[in-house]
Amino acid sequence: MVSIEDSTVIRLRKAENRFEILVDPDKAFEFKRGQKINIEEALAYPSVYKDARKGDVVPREALQVAFGTTDVFKIARKILTEGDFQFTTEQRRTLMHEKTREIADIISKRSINPQTNTPHPPDRILNAMEQTGARVDPFVDANLQVGEIVKSIKPLIPIRIESLVIQLVVPAKFAGKAYSALKQNFENSEEKWLNDGSLQLALTIPAGLETELLQKVGDLTKGDFSSKIIKRMGFDE
Repeated sequence: MVSIEDSTVIRLRKAENRFEILVDPDKAFEFKRGQKINIEEALAYPSVYKDARKGDVVPREALQVAFGTTDVFKIARKILTEGDFQFTTEQRRTLMHEKTREIADIISKRSINPQTNTPHPPDRILNAMEQTGARVDPFVDANLQVGEIVKSIKPLIPIRIESLVIQLVVPAKFAGKAYSALKQNFENSEEKWLNDGSLQLALTIPAGLETELLQKVGDLTKGDFSSKIIKRMGFDE
């Protein structure tokens, strides 16, 4: 547990009220980066304040009204999630780098170059984002930013968000192992067991994952399988 002297204030405003907690700045940063932390260990002291530096504690009745609970740790998690945290320049730079990379990875997996029907590598996406000055918000979910980023880089590189329906046929001797692995990793699937014991699977995947999928199936079957794309679905379909 961090000392009060070394803690930082996280502040959340609800209506006219202010709620503050004292937390370990490193733990708070980890939380903001999406890492799991122990809330009890992150707090310098298990209280919610009107003014943390003055030690002015919020009454339990006011906590119940504002948060629907008096559990300090549940409230602290909400304040950490929604509250204001003053990042250092280095922390903000780290968050921006990680969010930008995350967005590029997502776009690479979900999109293709429509001229070649192959995915763009993440580094190519990153270069296009940099050249077009694409705006990334380090505090907004990466998935919510993908659409606008793709629009911003389209003038620079040919790109299309696309999903594929791929049909796989796996021989009986590999069917059980392949079925378990593929159902675990790819939720959107339809299976059919053929008369000879073979497994026929139709998987819906982001277009950029086609190569990864085929490599995985190849490893599971020692290359003994067949595949074909039975449908392509664009972003607006």
